[in-house]
Amino acid sequence: MTQTSPSSPEPAHLFAPLDIRDVHFRNRIGVSPMCEYSSEDGFANDWHFVHLGSRAVGGAAMVMTEASAVLAEGRISPQDLGVWKDDHIPMLARIFRFIQEHGAIPAMQLAHAGRKASTAAPWNGGGALNEAEQGWRPIFAPSATAFSLRSPTPDALDEAGIARVIQAFAEAAKRAREAGAKIVEIHSAHGYLLHEFLSPLSNTRTDCYGGSFENRTRILREVVQAVRQTWPATLPLFVRISATDWVEGGWTAEDSVDLAKQLQRLSVDLIDCSSGGAVPNVSIPAGAGYQVPFAQQVRKEAGIRTAAVGMITAPEQADCIVRTGQADMVFLARELLRDPYWPLRAADELGQNGPWPKQYLRAKRG
Repeated sequence: MTQTSPSSPEPAHLFAPLDIRDVHFRNRIGVSPMCEYSSEDGFANDWHFVHLGSRAVGGAAMVMTEASAVLAEGRISPQDLGVWKDDHIPMLARIFRFIQEHGAIPAMQLAHAGRKASTAAPWNGGGALNEAEQGWRPIFAPSATAFSLRSPTPDALDEAGIARVIQAFAEAAKRAREAGAKIVEIHSAHGYLLHEFLSPLSNTRTDCYGGSFENRTRILREVVQAVRQTWPATLPLFVRISATDWVEGGWTAEDSVDLAKQLQRLSVDLIDCSSGGAVPNVSIPAGAGYQVPFAQQVRKEAGIRTAAVGMITAPEQADCIVRTGQADMVFLARELLRDPYWPLRAADELGQNGPWPKQYLRAKRG
C-alpha cells in the first residue's frame, strides 16, 4: 500500500500524481459532487453517463457522483441519485467502467439530506414538497427543529433510527464497491443530516448524540467505522465537512481540526473542506478561493490530506494551492460545468502534459 503523507518532501503541483492507499491519481484535480436532479427513483441514467463520463475524458483524476442517497427519504429532492437498493448498481457500474477506462477514478458521495430533504429541484423553486407533489413525510433530523420558517418540522431520530442510518451508509458503501467505485466520500456538510448532528445550531439533543463535541460527532464517527468495516482497506475513504457554519455559536474551523484528527485515527484519508449550509440567511464572504484557508488549516493542524473547494477557476490558482501546500487536491464544480475539459486546458496553460484522449489529440495545441 503506497501512501504519501501531507508533509512529503517531494515537490507537488497540479499535475503531479498522487497515491492514496492502492489508488493512483493521475493529477490533483477532482470533480466535486454536483446534484443533477435528473434521476427517477434514484436510478442513474444516460444523463449521468454523459455528465460524469465527459469529465473523465476531460482529464480529471477523480470523478465523483453527486450526493447519492443512502435511504429513499434521505434524498434532497425526488430526482436525486440513490444507492439505497441493489437495483441501482448495474447502471452505476456501466458509468464507473467508462470513467476508469478513460483514466479517471470513479468515486461516489454517500449522503442523507436530513431536515433539508423532500424539496423541489432548484429550477422548480427549491421549496418543500408535500406528498401530493412527490415529496414525503416524515423527514428526519437530530432535533425537531425546522431548517427555516418555510420548512417542515422534522422528526427527531431516536436511537433505533440513528442505527438504521448508520447501517444504510455501510450498505450503500458496499453497493458502491460492487458498482466499481474506488473511493467513497461521506457527506457531512452543507446542513445535511450528519452536519446537522455536528452543529450546535441544529443539534439540541440531550442524549449521547447531543450536547458536547464528543457526543455531537458520535454519529459521524460511527458512520465512518461502519463504512470502513465494509469498504476495502486498500481503497480511500473521504469525508466532506462544512469547516465552519459562519455563525457565532456554530461549528468552527477549530472544531473541524479536532474532528479531522479523530477521523484520521478511524482510517479516513482525506477531508474535503467546504463550509456553510447549517442555517439559512448567513452572510458568507464568498470570493475566489474563499474556502481554501480551511483546507490549509485542517491539513497543517490535523496532519491529514485535504481537498480545497469553492470558486477555484484559474489553472494558476489551482496550481498555487497545491504547490504552496494549502491542499493536496482541488475539487472543481461549477468550472467543470462550464468546461468539462478544463484539466486539459489547464495542463496546456501550465506547460504540463495533459491526459489527452487519443481521439482528441489532433485538437491539442502546440
